Amino acid sequence: MNEQFQNLLARVESLVTRIESVLPQPLSAPDWSASVAYRYRKRSSGHGSLEPVRHVGDMRLGNLKEIDDQKEKIRRNTEQFVNGKPANNVLLTGSRGTGKSSLIKACLNEYAARGLRLIEVDKADLTDLPDIVDVVADQPEKFIVFCDDLSFEEGEPGYKALKSILDGSVSAASPNVLIYATSNRRHLLPEYMTENLTYTHTEDGEVHPGEVVEEKISLSERFGLWVSFYPFSQEEYLTIVAQWLSSFGVDAEAIAAARPASLVWALERGSRSGRVAYQFARDYAGNV
Repeated sequence: MNEQFQNLLARVESLVTRIESVLPQPLSAPDWSASVAYRYRKRSSGHGSLEPVRHVGDMRLGNLKEIDDQKEKIRRNTEQFVNGKPANNVLLTGSRGTGKSSLIKACLNEYAARGLRLIEVDKADLTDLPDIVDVVADQPEKFIVFCDDLSFEEGEPGYKALKSILDGSVSAASPNVLIYATSNRRHLLPEYMTENLTYTHTEDGEVHPGEVVEEKISLSERFGLWVSFYPFSQEEYLTIVAQWLSSFGVDAEAIAAARPASLVWALERGSRSGRVAYQFARDYAGNV
């Protein structure tokens, strides 16, 4: 009987171990010395982890042209943050390929030596933001939680989680965490013409449809600093092309000769963005 009991106990312990292995575990701190940037990853089992980025892009503030006003606003806010002074969460909005994400990455490289760190979080994982903030709250470094290409559809859970972290949770925000987000939508949620009919009762019974609009803009208003980006003119685009070609070692004569080809490249893609300029420069420099 004793042997049967021991076998049963062993099987129960094995079963408990297997169950525990698939249950969500508390988020643990990574090796903070492994990198200056981390990605939050959530596995199918529900386990979340902060994984170090082994190869951080070498984007620098000096590499980014024709966005001087935007660059100065982000740089100043980040400088205040790194110095332990009051600073704002930041929402960068506007045209695609104009340098929104690159500017944040450049700030990381600019201030990493002074203790700035970056954690990239996908939109789908924003519900875990409170756990991430708890893990970094006692660290001496300053952390930017970076959400790229952020937008929400109706009813997505990450919307309310982000809204609460930005401003509205019963707990105070950690002084060593800021959220920097990029989006092509200024208000992060889709907006419809019918929502402007503030005083018209809707068919589904919405008594105060104007309040729907207020709810949709309330998230973006919780970002203290808005920075807008705009499409580049032809000359601005050519300046960016020249800068990237120069960074790839192309001489001035070849850069001047590349202007017509760079305009055709942009025309074929229907955009004069910084991203298109960078892609052209890589192609051209590789064939010079």
